[in-house]
Amino acid sequence: MKRFTLLIMFILMLSSIAVVGAQDDVVVAEPGQEVDMVLLPKFLGILVFDQAHEGALEAHEELENPGTLEFVGPGPGEGADAQIPFITSAVTQGVDAIMISNNGGEVVEPATIEALEAGIPVVSWDSPVTAEGETVFIAQVDFDETGQVMADMALKLLPDGGTMAILSATPDATNQNEWIEALQAVLADDPETYGDIELVDIVYGNDQSEDSYNEALGLIDQGVDLIMAPTTVGIAAAAKAVQDEGLCGEVLVSGLGLPAEMQGFVEDGCAQDFALWSFVDLGYLTYYTAYLLATDAIEGEVGETFEAGRMGVYTIEEDPTREDGKRVLMGPFSIFSPEDIDNWRVELDEE
Repeated sequence: MKRFTLLIMFILMLSSIAVVGAQDDVVVAEPGQEVDMVLLPKFLGILVFDQAHEGALEAHEELENPGTLEFVGPGPGEGADAQIPFITSAVTQGVDAIMISNNGGEVVEPATIEALEAGIPVVSWDSPVTAEGETVFIAQVDFDETGQVMADMALKLLPDGGTMAILSATPDATNQNEWIEALQAVLADDPETYGDIELVDIVYGNDQSEDSYNEALGLIDQGVDLIMAPTTVGIAAAAKAVQDEGLCGEVLVSGLGLPAEMQGFVEDGCAQDFALWSFVDLGYLTYYTAYLLATDAIEGEVGETFEAGRMGVYTIEEDPTREDGKRVLMGPFSIFSPEDIDNWRVELDEE
């Protein structure tokens, strides 16, 4: 009995040591280090990217970084190469980290590789670069899950089947292209469930309200039953087009949207279920990751675990959606539907 008791005590001691060791492996940022950082969205003047900036500013102040946080980028609708001058400028300035939501597909890769070769960590967020052109990607959600979520929202809205068209941002937006591919894969892989939903068109509004509105009008003229817009600009523009045409409830609208922008359309029946995540949190987590890389607290290797302030502990992992890619997965999705609008209703300022 005595030996058994000693054995149990020995096992508990080892377990305690293992737990302490595991906790010691979690890297915690040291505040107050001076690092200059650049936050580069796809475009300026878009609310979700402004929210990401808010999150980055929160982390910047929390970490007491005496360095600079620049928020720069092209204007809406500029070409796939419009982010390159900002990357090149950051390299020339000798910044300590670049945080980019890629809007140019592989076009920006040579510029980000130049940054990496200069010893500058490149942290992509929202939309990745390439495995070779970045240090790590901060994924808002699993990209395959995005396709599943959109497919399930479409099925809920078209239970008896119908036609669906996609209103995306730009043809070179890496994240949206992967989401669309994931949606197509779900539809193709499970015809028994989704076979009565026909994807008839994919159009691009360049993440500009006017272009997206006009593309939505074109889809309405085609007679589609559902417009699925995996972009906050696109879904709001589509809902406005449906509203202006007096077709609320006849042409359905879904996708990825901001509650603050979609509330009125949902209340009027001009938009239905939509989904999103917190862009404030995404900017906050991106900043923390970039700060840790810039201060050499982490190297950006798979398996490294770190604490990101109020958001908790994250681990760099292999990206299952991209060969040789590395990611930090934020999550989760939030689904907003008319049935529970009282739970997510946004209190808008009345001016």
